[in-house]
Amino acid sequence: MFSIIQAAGWPIWPLLLASIISVALIIERATALRRSKINPSGLLQSVVADVRQGNVSGDALQRLQAHSPLGRVFAAGLANMNQSREVMKESIEEAGRGVAHELERFLTTLGTIAATSPLMGLFGTVVGMIEIFGSPTAGGGNNPQMLAHGISIALYNTGFGLVIAIPSMIAYRHFRALVDSLVIDMELQAVKLVELVHGERK
Repeated sequence: MFSIIQAAGWPIWPLLLASIISVALIIERATALRRSKINPSGLLQSVVADVRQGNVSGDALQRLQAHSPLGRVFAAGLANMNQSREVMKESIEEAGRGVAHELERFLTTLGTIAATSPLMGLFGTVVGMIEIFGSPTAGGGNNPQMLAHGISIALYNTGFGLVIAIPSMIAYRHFRALVDSLVIDMELQAVKLVELVHGERK
């Protein structure tokens, strides 16, 4: 493997850096975007029970806010539960936008790596081809076998770029769909909370 990296030349080093960043982001997002961590099951029922028992103090709201992203959305709404339905809903929407932005963290970087890795690999191949055809020594003179070997080495960059881009794009699409699903789930639960607090649903 190290011999391939050496043979591919300096353009492969940015690709190696991109691959390390991509793997780190995939691991981080896979850990952070667990549904049980973002939208814990049973939280809505617990919050509604506390509201009906009158256990909505400042300390309780702080604990709820620190509990999870969904808890942060609920806490923003409960802080304005004595206001009108519209005010409570607006406070939930504001908190929800902040939570959604945090859930999308690093996804733009991962998508950029997925989109640019093939181009970086192609650039490395072009640089290798220029070196091969621009230098008789690099191309092996008039030896077709040496010339073919030099071209195959130049293509390592393109292959490595695709190896990085394919799993990065799959992970990016997966995390984007997961974030959308989590946000929709939070919105539905927040609407239920508003309706339950204001007596519009039993």
